[in-house]
Amino acid sequence: MSADSHPTLPPVRLHSDAELARDALGAPLFARAVRLARWAGPDTRVGVGGELATDQLPEAAAALGLDAAGADSAGYASQAWRVAVDTGLVDVTEPEDDGGEGDEERFGTAAPGEDLALVTSGAPGDVLDLWLAALDTVLADAAVPDLDDLVDALDAGGEIDFDRLDWNPGREADFLDGVLANLYLLTVTEGGAADEPVPLPVLAASMVVPDDMGEPTDAVLEQVSDAMMRLDDQFRQLEPIGLVEFRPVDEELMAEADGPLESETASTGSTGSTADDEDVSRYGMVRLTPLGLYGIRARMLEAGVDAPAVGELAEKGADALLDAVSFYSESAAQAEIEQWLAGRELPAAAAELLAAARGDDEGGPLRRLRCQQALAPAGPEAEPAVRSVLDDPELGGLARVWLAERGVSDVPAPDPEMVFWLTVDTIAAQLAADGETEELPLLMETLTAHHGGFFEQVWRVEHPATAYVLEAMGRLHPDKKAAKEARKAAFKARSRRPA
Repeated sequence: MSADSHPTLPPVRLHSDAELARDALGAPLFARAVRLARWAGPDTRVGVGGELATDQLPEAAAALGLDAAGADSAGYASQAWRVAVDTGLVDVTEPEDDGGEGDEERFGTAAPGEDLALVTSGAPGDVLDLWLAALDTVLADAAVPDLDDLVDALDAGGEIDFDRLDWNPGREADFLDGVLANLYLLTVTEGGAADEPVPLPVLAASMVVPDDMGEPTDAVLEQVSDAMMRLDDQFRQLEPIGLVEFRPVDEELMAEADGPLESETASTGSTGSTADDEDVSRYGMVRLTPLGLYGIRARMLEAGVDAPAVGELAEKGADALLDAVSFYSESAAQAEIEQWLAGRELPAAAAELLAAARGDDEGGPLRRLRCQQALAPAGPEAEPAVRSVLDDPELGGLARVWLAERGVSDVPAPDPEMVFWLTVDTIAAQLAADGETEELPLLMETLTAHHGGFFEQVWRVEHPATAYVLEAMGRLHPDKKAAKEARKAAFKARSRRPA
């Protein structure tokens, strides 16, 4: 996926690096990797892949505060060691090849790595870099089939039959990346999941059910169910690194073979809704943590996806700000604008915003709308900059509205041409921002109600969106007579355009 000229995703609100670094250090798997890195020493023995010698796993588990004889302790220790090695928290020297001579097993050595010092003395960004490396390891592990599948795929010679396993590493990694991208989108999209957990069937269906499919077929429902169970296993692996908060599938449902699990959950996933939230939660719920949002965004950026974050425009000019926030939701745009204004003197910032709002290009109306939004909370300090554009044909109407809203008494009345131009600009901006919303007809009626012969004159307005706006008014204006007049005016506006 490549970046377009405009953001492909809504902006995400990230916690500070310091907060995220604390979250990373508190993630159970990363914390265990750090503890094993500190435990490593001259007596630590590793195999040819850097893995701990089997007889050292109980000692490593004890160093983690785990029951050395516990059924899962060796697995926890082995995974934490692998993360420590892959992130550079541990340096290993693998055993030298003896040329096949001798039966004695040979071991390499291990010692704390240079990067271990970054955990306590590095900047928050250093800790997050280590955590991202750990995340890569965990994601790679999560894309590997579980042990039962591997055992089932063993051939007579004890080798894994990959054709029988039907496992393609690249395909599995792409599937998991796609799932996490969908979860990220649901989290950052206004009106989506936000801070609420996402039902596992919904996430599975987002990967399997085609967008244009009405009622899913039985075959598709079975695929959703299979994907859901695969995700259940993968999210169990991703939770300890701090990426997600996960409520697994209820074990009682797991024990029900081929029953409601294949039909009821899949159909719930395809619709994204249910009458019984508690029942849906039994099929698994997942939510990206703040650290998880950071991690998935970092991976998206590395892949070339434009995944903006609120606050990253704070040091850029007003032109870059207005161009970017023109494609944000209103609340996200407001948050970005507030951070941009926070570091600037208001008089100069207001003048810069107004200058950036000019332009007769297609994006001009929406830039002016966002400029108006940015100046809405401004106090008297912005008044000189606003007054300076009263005679500007593109900004004069905006300036008058701003001054009138503050009760300024000496605001010069606009001429009819400015009124018509501002009406066209305002509707064009609303169409660009939100499309044909339910509120737009009321706005059209309000803007045209107090102007007799509005449509007889507005088609002459020298605004690049005049015909487009009039056509929209012809479709949406709640007064049928006015709508008809708008369509006639749109035809005139189109006719007067040069060929």
